[in-house]
Amino acid sequence: MNRLQKANLLKDLDKKLVFLTGPRQVGKTWLAQSIAGEFTRPVYLNYDNLKDRKIIQEQAWLDDTELLVLDELHKMPEWKNHVKGIFDTRPPGLRMLVTGSARLESFRQSGDSLAGRFFRHRLMPLSPAELHQLGEDVDLSRLMERGGFPEPYLAEVDIDADRWRMQYIDGLIRNDILDFERIHDFRAIQLVFELLRSRVGSPLSYQSISEDVGVSPNTVKKYIQIFESLFIVFRITPHARNIGRSILKEPKLYFYDTGLVDGDEGVRFENLVALSLLKHIFGLNDYHGKPYMLHYLRTKDGAEVDFCIVNGSRPELMIEVKRSESRPSRSLVNFHRRYQIPAIQLVLHLRQERRDAEIEIRKGINFLSNLIL
Repeated sequence: MNRLQKANLLKDLDKKLVFLTGPRQVGKTWLAQSIAGEFTRPVYLNYDNLKDRKIIQEQAWLDDTELLVLDELHKMPEWKNHVKGIFDTRPPGLRMLVTGSARLESFRQSGDSLAGRFFRHRLMPLSPAELHQLGEDVDLSRLMERGGFPEPYLAEVDIDADRWRMQYIDGLIRNDILDFERIHDFRAIQLVFELLRSRVGSPLSYQSISEDVGVSPNTVKKYIQIFESLFIVFRITPHARNIGRSILKEPKLYFYDTGLVDGDEGVRFENLVALSLLKHIFGLNDYHGKPYMLHYLRTKDGAEVDFCIVNGSRPELMIEVKRSESRPSRSLVNFHRRYQIPAIQLVLHLRQERRDAEIEIRKGINFLSNLIL
């Protein structure tokens, strides 16, 4: 299966250095090799391969190379300076694509002398919108059960998807996390990971998790930050005009792999919506240069709306997620009447779309399939 971002990547390679980031096994290497196939003289080098590593260190590719793909380069000491040197002294016509996950994204956030030299592309799991735009059937049940990572989603039988996930979790915990940061209490971080799977979509209490695991709240927060850096989970904070105040309030947490969610159909659907909206936001950021963010709304007395798409500091759309309830939620109606923010209630199982109390009641599959990426 092709990936929708391929065309945008090819365009940006003619303009700047391109960083391709995203979760483990989401398809970055496959996409990079597919892009390399569009060129007559590409060179694909993976830093994990000893022979490739030597070529990278010595910059021993031919001068007529059209595309240079450097995979897993963030594992190389001083890799940023190495990339900068290659890019600044490259011959005319050489395009560069650098792929990676956690450390590559962390570098982007910290800023460096590469600023202004690159475009960032975030490859996310398959979503209803991407499948729809690729002309594929959109199966929400399959996405909720298996997640949108290509291998389990495309597996012929459920057992193969289950086997992939077991190996995926083991690889995340034993390899990626320990490679990313030294962890002294391996059992504790495993327990935090398992607890998070059953707390998707609920306001996150570091104190509550710390009491269940037997470590400090700061340790729990550190572990969750590691999970975020490795594209395992993402947090959504309450919206406030003052973004600093928003960060101090309890976030909600979701998984990049919906198949990891330990919950009923309604919880899995909420996670799928969260991930689809995040992918939509990333597309608006990366390809349209728009400062959109994804938040949720919550008052001091506990009234809450699941999601709010914010442009800069201005809320543009509120979204409430339900499994089968077609009557608009009281919180959604109250927020809409008070702040006049357009509102939608997404329903997984809905017979007929309609408008009720100025709220759009939409089928989840229709709305998610038509998001802009």
